[in-house]
Amino acid sequence: MRTIRGLLSPCSLGVRHEGDPEGKIEYIGGIECYVGTPSGEYAKDEVVLFLSDVFGIPLVNNKLLVDDFARNGFRTIMPDLFQGDPRPTDSMNSQGFDRAAWVARHSPESWKPAVDAVVDALRVDGVTWIGTTGYCFGAPPAWYLALKGASKVTVMSHPSRLRIPEDLEEYRDKAAAPLLINSCETDPAFPLEAQAKADEILGGGRFAPGYERTYWAGCTHGFAVRGDLSDPKVKAGKEGAFEATVRFFKKYGEL
Repeated sequence: MRTIRGLLSPCSLGVRHEGDPEGKIEYIGGIECYVGTPSGEYAKDEVVLFLSDVFGIPLVNNKLLVDDFARNGFRTIMPDLFQGDPRPTDSMNSQGFDRAAWVARHSPESWKPAVDAVVDALRVDGVTWIGTTGYCFGAPPAWYLALKGASKVTVMSHPSRLRIPEDLEEYRDKAAAPLLINSCETDPAFPLEAQAKADEILGGGRFAPGYERTYWAGCTHGFAVRGDLSDPKVKAGKEGAFEATVRFFKKYGEL
């Protein structure tokens, strides 16, 4: 057994993108959320839960991605997974941040109540279809919701803190939500050997609900959120991962 734990060092690198977020802050189940709502008609009983990386709601990149999912017809909700304590955006390229102390404050026991509260409130409001898209830190919350049967579709991009192969085997045996993994060439948190193991366990029809994996050469951990768009390969990876996610949600939108 080998555990690929969430070394957050890859999350220290990134290029903050610019833009004007179009969503708004709402409180759902008592949890602060950034919400992107489509401008036209959309299915009111469907929601995409955007489960963020360590930088959470304050990072402009995350809010812009939420807005982009909304432009594609999905009401999209990014809950605060950190109880108001995301990793500071100004620590992105800092070597002085106390990573170990921050990680110790944000175990699964810290984010599960927030995720559950949001899902419960959405169900009360009539939401019947939830798709999750988890990035780095947000991959285990997406995994958690699939295993408890709370979500219909799961997408993860450069996931971290997965036990390999145990978590993959548990997903195969217990989850019913189709799974898409957006992976990349250089990723200490989900390296090539883990990617190959995912294909071995879930691919080739071994996971009946559906499994796909994209692979983006020239990209590193964090590319789907914080990639440097001046690099053509990273730009292609970021845009390609987003497009693959939207296609996957639409493919399984009738579940």
